[in-house]
Amino acid sequence: MTHIYIDGDACPVKDEVFKVAGRYGLAVTVVGNAWLRLPQDPLITMIVVPEGPDAADDRIAELIEAGDICVTNDIPLGSRCLAKRGLALRPNGKPFTENSIGDALATRDLMNTLREIGTMTGGPAPFTKADRSRFLSALDTMVHQAKRVIP
Repeated sequence: MTHIYIDGDACPVKDEVFKVAGRYGLAVTVVGNAWLRLPQDPLITMIVVPEGPDAADDRIAELIEAGDICVTNDIPLGSRCLAKRGLALRPNGKPFTENSIGDALATRDLMNTLREIGTMTGGPAPFTKADRSRFLSALDTMVHQAKRVIP
């Protein structure tokens, strides 16, 4: 059965994931560096990992299996999930796909370089209500897609 993993430390759509997962009776695991208050539901669990770069990502990549879904903004984690035949979705509702992940990784590297040399500063665009709505729709679609992935 499909399991949903949330890269939890800065995820703005945890409540939306809980709502969709509840509708389908899916287990959700939130992985992060600090304990978060979560709904009291036997299908929702929390894994707290030690502080450190990529500790949460490494744990999710270790746990995810074919047909599982990961909610993350982290492009390398999205790539690792796809490599294991899992599905990955950004909080703004844009999925990571086999066709898009290479470009996303290259763009990430380019943006990191531009920030390092001071050419570009700033962060991502603010999270909007449209992003939240797009996420809900995309997660619902991805749950149905995940059911086709599981052998």
